[in-house]
Amino acid sequence: MFRAGSPPFVLPLEVTPIEVFPGLPLWIKRDDRVHPRYGGNKPRKLARLLAQASREGARRLLTFGAAGSHHALATALFGREAGFQVSAILLPQRRTDHAAQVLRAALGQGLDARPLAHARHLPAALAAFPGAWVLPAGGSSVEGALAFVDAAAELRAAVDRGELPAPCEVVVATGSGGTAAGLAVGLLREGLPTRVVCAAVARPAALVHASVAALTARVARHLRLPPRDALARLVLDASAAGEGYGLPSDQGAEAAVLAAARGLPLDPTYTQKAFALALRRAHHREVLYWHTLSSAPLGPLLASAPDEGAIDPALRALLVTGASGP
Repeated sequence: MFRAGSPPFVLPLEVTPIEVFPGLPLWIKRDDRVHPRYGGNKPRKLARLLAQASREGARRLLTFGAAGSHHALATALFGREAGFQVSAILLPQRRTDHAAQVLRAALGQGLDARPLAHARHLPAALAAFPGAWVLPAGGSSVEGALAFVDAAAELRAAVDRGELPAPCEVVVATGSGGTAAGLAVGLLREGLPTRVVCAAVARPAALVHASVAALTARVARHLRLPPRDALARLVLDASAAGEGYGLPSDQGAEAAVLAAARGLPLDPTYTQKAFALALRRAHHREVLYWHTLSSAPLGPLLASAPDEGAIDPALRALLVTGASGP
């Protein structure tokens, strides 16, 4: 385990490519390739968060999210690699095959998962882990969001190399908001005139907007940039959210077919909805879709995972059939 003052854990990440989507002024930032074992937006945040936890001498990491949380899986995978014990408090969500596989993979990576019936009990559940180093849902803290301030510099460099014009908009799936907040501040810092379109994947949209805006302002103040200017970069669009979190949409399913033909994997909770929105908005302006889902095969992570039927019944019950959960 780490001790305070020991060298921080380093999670190596790749600079991810940008691809052109044919027939539209649409480009795709392939963050699914940021790490060969598990990509997407989670490793960028965890690279900073795990380094911070190791500097501070943490032993146990504690996080929370939905039963099929990609963040919980990534934290279990990379946290164990860094030498931490990893626990997560998991909440109900709509059962899909993808969500069930993510939960199984997380358990296979040694996640100490604790079920919780409703988010209103979360403060008490967190208090049951005294001394644990808490990562917020989705890794969306100031430190986690700073990873996407850095990522905006990757986009600036690609524009400078002529790989794409400075896009009018970056469309990104938005749940906990750290990715969108970091990009909004990063684009401001890099001097790009690009707005960040937050493709809300949950309702109420006002709550999503308030969460993203608050974190954006905190990140801007941390870097001594004008919060008002960073907030002006944010556009919330909930038109692709469908009926709510974890519930598939017809638009998303159609977008998934187009994406699959380009070798771009999408999930029904986040990226199907965001890509559907990017396709629609690209009919009117130059758009960069920032892909946040890992494309690394889950097979290797499922090799040591329990079958769904062997999961503790209290955890298995979090995957709700016919409802989205609280």
